[in-house]
Amino acid sequence: MSRAGAITRAEAHFDGGAYIDDLARRVAIRTESQVPESRPHLFTYLQDEIGPRLEEMGYTVEILVNPVAAGGPFLVARRVETPAQATVLTYGHGDVVRGLEREWLDGLSPWTLTARGDRLYGRGVADNKGQHSINLAALALVLAERGHLGFNSTILIETGEEIGSPGLRELCDQNSDRLGADLLLASDGPRLSADRPTLFMGSRGALDFDLKVELREDGHHSGNWGGLLANPGIILANAIASIVSAKGRVNARDLVPQAIPDSVREALADCAVEPSESDPTIDPDWGEPGLTPAEKVFGWNTFEVLAFKTGNPENPVNAIPPRANAHCQIRYTVDTDPDAFMPALRRHLDRHGFETVRVEPSSGSLFRATRLDPDHPWVRWAARSIERTVGRRPALLPNLGGSVPNDCFSEELGLPTVWVPHSYAGCAQHAANEHGLKSILREGLLITTGLFWDLGDGEVPVECPRTTPPQDGGGP
Repeated sequence: MSRAGAITRAEAHFDGGAYIDDLARRVAIRTESQVPESRPHLFTYLQDEIGPRLEEMGYTVEILVNPVAAGGPFLVARRVETPAQATVLTYGHGDVVRGLEREWLDGLSPWTLTARGDRLYGRGVADNKGQHSINLAALALVLAERGHLGFNSTILIETGEEIGSPGLRELCDQNSDRLGADLLLASDGPRLSADRPTLFMGSRGALDFDLKVELREDGHHSGNWGGLLANPGIILANAIASIVSAKGRVNARDLVPQAIPDSVREALADCAVEPSESDPTIDPDWGEPGLTPAEKVFGWNTFEVLAFKTGNPENPVNAIPPRANAHCQIRYTVDTDPDAFMPALRRHLDRHGFETVRVEPSSGSLFRATRLDPDHPWVRWAARSIERTVGRRPALLPNLGGSVPNDCFSEELGLPTVWVPHSYAGCAQHAANEHGLKSILREGLLITTGLFWDLGDGEVPVECPRTTPPQDGGGP
């Protein structure tokens, strides 16, 4: 019974095909949360695939109805060994985006796990079935080697992350007793680079909204009325140009932080953004001047135009359009207040003479920005464990550039949050041909097995004592 023994088990579990067999079954379940007809598959995934496996591991399993009608079900599984021990909450999501079957390469299907070289193709391999399958397998491997975990474990699997995690915040608020823990240890998102293990401790937030100009009911002939009627497309284009420059610098300075904290700069100094062959080439002059690529993505706010429409782009006609619309997004860090963005945009547009441009927030759930200090004791503990397993120091990202529902755990439950991603930026996670790299998944299984072993070995930060003992549930 040893750490080395657990790691050896992890190697055999992956190399012998057991992990890939589990993942193949899970990929085959069409858990598209964006497709109403797939809703029954969300229950199937939790009830028939994940739940029974966790019960075999000594967990008590509950399938909970979402408190929000639009959301899918939740699985909460608990194994309490000794209330005085540390409790770790592990999160994942079983839903995926649309399969987009017709867009995949010949011979590939989103619902059939297919290996080609180092790549494993299938919807959910990267986001998120492949990642939470690693965490569940690692827990089972520690149990097999040690006979017990050595800590208390709670697992939460949701089925609505791809539609904004409706109901997750409410679930955490209503179930703080059963979800209370000392640490969230979860996996989602990409590594900083494919060959470097990574920790991130939060995420940038995302705020979507529309900029609209609506001047009249109908279009009017551009020959007869051009030069006499205001053009909504031109007005909106100029309004956006006042907000963000032609090089991507945000000119509306109330939308960006005053500065990047020193601890964040220090952590990002060790995090070079190095695209792989399949990734796009970075535009070095784009974005906030004076920042490194890592600081632009992980330490700063961006203003993006995701869609712009005026007139009829598919079939243009000689008419001045009556309206124009741009769907925009602000990605932001914890150093700014998202509640101040809409008023700040209104002030900016009025100040620059764009009173006719309306600002309308989009409906739906909002992932708010979060960040755990890179020097937090749990972060140092996790980094030491990973280096012990693979012999390389992991990249420490204060927060992910994208967004995950981390605020539900850090804010609603008050947990320190540490994420260990098992994917990479070129995985095509929301597109056709989604895939994971077997090399990353294998290493991720070894890393996670080492993390869970060290948790049970008593190697937890003494600075982070448990405040509320877990209720009994599962375990020996």
